Amino acid sequence: MSDPKIIQPEAENQVPPTPLRCITGSVFSGGLGYAMYSLMISIATTFATKPIHSDNPMVVNIGSAVRTLVVGVVALGSGIFGIVAIGLLALAMQLLLQQLTKPKNS
Repeated sequence: MSDPKIIQPEAENQVPPTPLRCITGSVFSGGLGYAMYSLMISIATTFATKPIHSDNPMVVNIGSAVRTLVVGVVALGSGIFGIVAIGLLALAMQLLLQQLTKPKNS
């Protein structure tokens, strides 16, 4: 199943992480997380102010389920971007500490 002749080109061209790249990615991810959070609040407020008008209970149930799914998917995306931002910030701090505590060879 695994052929030893196949070389993975991704492993050869990987750039090691630096604190600046981690902080940049963290800021970008945090910005997207905040934008998605704002979008989620806007969607939830819009859904709350516009109730479903129907006498059919199936329509009300399906509408409620769709609204819940929409808000839930946006909340999930917001949470994922927030967790990624925190993780990248922690990685940047770890890399900085490693660079500061590394003994000088020269």
